[in-house]
Amino acid sequence: MPKQERAELTRTAILDAAATVFDERGFQGGTLTDIIAGAGVTKGALYFHFSSKEEIAKAIISEQFTIWTPPDDPDLVTLQTAIDLSHGMGLSLQNNPRVRAGIRLVIEQGTFSTPTPDAYKNWIGLVQTCLEGAARQGDLRPDLDPNEVATFIIASFTGVQISSEVLTQREDISERLTTMWRLTLPGIVPPRRLHKFRPEGSNFEEPEPEPANGVSRS
Repeated sequence: MPKQERAELTRTAILDAAATVFDERGFQGGTLTDIIAGAGVTKGALYFHFSSKEEIAKAIISEQFTIWTPPDDPDLVTLQTAIDLSHGMGLSLQNNPRVRAGIRLVIEQGTFSTPTPDAYKNWIGLVQTCLEGAARQGDLRPDLDPNEVATFIIASFTGVQISSEVLTQREDISERLTTMWRLTLPGIVPPRRLHKFRPEGSNFEEPEPEPANGVSRS
């Protein structure tokens, strides 16, 4: 195996192990010893790629923005984009340990030796971009500031995902996000434009109704 490929596999193993450790124990509870054991690497191999536990944590935090990425075409960036991004993140929180760890680390990073609000600001900035697109299309109330609304939405998302984790281990996060948007949209969208948006996300499919006689069609 080429040296570069082997090094990349080692780095991936370290990040995967670290994500599991941070997801389960948090930044303070997880240790480099735990990460080394989970990755099946030597201490030297870990320090070749990362200088500290905090550097590993920041690498995991940065990865989540490969998921929260709006379309490149400004005309395609809408309020529905923000709704869909939130549901995509919710699904990733259910299925992806790196995303779960990244979200937890953002919230816990006050315990880092050099905490930074950049990740949280990036979340706000992504939603603000969607809201600015909505404003250009007449889908945001003109008396509202996109940055203020984006800050509120990210705060709401953070609370929703934490509540869902505590109460159901995030099994109901999609339903909770739908409720969040259903309650938020009437306050930020002009009434005549409200019909355009799906709080349950664009990819949501209505379940097929049961036949009248109770017999399945399948």
